[in-house]
Amino acid sequence: MPSSLSRPLNLVRERAHLVWDLLIIALVIANLALLLFDSLFLLPPLNAAFQAMAPYLHDTYDRYVHANFVAIDLAFVAVFILDVLLGWAVAIAERRYHRWFFYPFVYWYDVLGCIPVGGFRLLRILRVVSLLHRLQRLGLIDVRRWWLYAVYAKYYDILLEELSDRIALRLLSNAQDQIRASESLPQRLADDVIMPRKQQLIHEVTRRLEDMAGTAYAHNRADLMRYVSALVGRTLAESREIQRLKRLPLGSQLANALDSSLSDIACRLVHEAAEGLRSPEFSALLERLADSGFDAWLHVDPHTDQITEQVLLDMLEMLKEQIAVKQWRNKYD
Repeated sequence: MPSSLSRPLNLVRERAHLVWDLLIIALVIANLALLLFDSLFLLPPLNAAFQAMAPYLHDTYDRYVHANFVAIDLAFVAVFILDVLLGWAVAIAERRYHRWFFYPFVYWYDVLGCIPVGGFRLLRILRVVSLLHRLQRLGLIDVRRWWLYAVYAKYYDILLEELSDRIALRLLSNAQDQIRASESLPQRLADDVIMPRKQQLIHEVTRRLEDMAGTAYAHNRADLMRYVSALVGRTLAESREIQRLKRLPLGSQLANALDSSLSDIACRLVHEAAEGLRSPEFSALLERLADSGFDAWLHVDPHTDQITEQVLLDMLEMLKEQIAVKQWRNKYD
């Protein structure tokens, strides 16, 4: 039921937006035409030519329009201000932006076009942007197909990339200077970044070692068993006791049976050891080993201090080289 009611409401809202947009489009065109015509009317040669060609229209325009131009222009401005306020209210109601005061910054060209002061009337040309935006939204035009828009988009992308690259390079250079000026950065990294996460890191290292060992055994089990069998056979073949046993009656059969039994026992031991890698006891052992070596790994001395600093500087330098690449050249060349 609520959805059936919302459809007519949405339809009414869309029609109201359409009517209002068409009204604003007509007023923008009329206001810009009036501003242009009145500016030309102030030029003496054009004024005289207009009076010579159509004296009645000249006197009518001079008496009723030019004499009251400020009042007429303020009427247009009042409607434009109302348009901005209504759009702002709708944006707040629909929660279109992250903050309620973002609307004037998004539609800055409409806000500047509402300034009624005579010296700022040239800013009314920004209403052309609003006009194009509304026509684009209504589907009456597609500025993305215009050659002028392609030129604008190209140089806008170049400008943004150049600005962002310069800002990023400046920030990375400042970070390198801070690293060089710091006397205890590696120790601070160990104390403030790594040590608070010591247990999580130990657990993660233990889990990865278990997964790595289990995966390696599962993928190489057949080769490992053949290697163990070959190792037992080679060890028995090189044993003097086995060689003396083979000289006895039925010694060769006993030696072969011993080789098979020991190979089977060794393979079973290896298999049980690999299966034991997933046991809680082995996990606890790995965690104790990792815990015992963690503090030694984090020990900072002058040598490790220089290595850590150089690694950080080289990483930042690599980022600077990557950022310095002009991506827009590959895009537009």
